[in-house]
Amino acid sequence: MINIVLFGPPGSGKGTQSQKLIDKYGLIHLSTGDILRNEISEGTELGVKAKKFMDAGELVPDADVIAMVIHKLTEYDDPMGFIFDGFPRTPEQARSIRHSLTDKDLRINIMITLEVPCEELISRLVKRGEETGRSDDERSIIEKRLEVYLQQSKPVIDFYDKMRKYVAIDGMGTIDEIFDRIVCAVEACI
Repeated sequence: MINIVLFGPPGSGKGTQSQKLIDKYGLIHLSTGDILRNEISEGTELGVKAKKFMDAGELVPDADVIAMVIHKLTEYDDPMGFIFDGFPRTPEQARSIRHSLTDKDLRINIMITLEVPCEELISRLVKRGEETGRSDDERSIIEKRLEVYLQQSKPVIDFYDKMRKYVAIDGMGTIDEIFDRIVCAVEACI
């Protein structure tokens, strides 16, 4: 079983690269963003609560995200592994998922961060917002999301770095070039 945390700021290409990893390794995709957007579209209690945070460019509280991810893990029988896309975003989430996986005799194999310059991220997200109409892809919200990422999420890198599971990947280039870098890192850890 391969369990990968794919990390990076909004617009770094996590979704695109996650799909390529899923196709290559047969992993189950756990994207907190997708799960939360689904909750919002269904109008669930969590969705309504999460929308307020997301529309403000803030992170949804740890307890809500952790419960949601742990619940999702239990929905699958005998998976090839998971790719965690956008989770964990805080050290508390990282500790919680580590303990939850350990209880199931599983572990995170590697934490990969896609590194992309800030101006490129803003450009990508503005373009995506124009194409998809996502409310969280407006410039002022994008800047807030990047600020939140830098302030609150970066410590997760330290968490995995101390465990010698952290690998930084250059997120610039073609999709395939970036994917080749990711595959090299994954293959080195399994």
